[in-house]
Amino acid sequence: QVQLVESGGGNVQTGESLRLSCVASGKIHSVTSMGWYRQAPGEQREPIAIIRVQPRGDVAIYADSVKGRFTISRDDVKKTVSLQMGDLKPEDTAVYYCNVGGFDTDYQPFGRWGRGTQVTVSS
Repeated sequence: QVQLVESGGGNVQTGESLRLSCVASGKIHSVTSMGWYRQAPGEQREPIAIIRVQPRGDVAIYADSVKGRFTISRDDVKKTVSLQMGDLKPEDTAVYYCNVGGFDTDYQPFGRWGRGTQVTVSS
């Protein structure tokens, strides 16, 4: 079993920053992707920042709405993925979910979601 635990959400004002973190634990052999998604009320869950883990180096992909404001990073040893969010706007208000994909110790593919953490940005 692979588990994800997120932390770092909260209430902030427009223009402020927040950092989200997600720790993956369990029977993980290797990770192929780590990312963050968000879901605003009445909206579908959308990807905002994803790291594709590749032999030649990680590739980070961002949604246009967060480019230049958010930065995703990961620690392969600690199995963590973080999202540094800057210049937050009210439209960034959503529940943020961590997602990790890879192979477990039985070499079976897995994909897991965290429970989500609320980010609320007030104007």
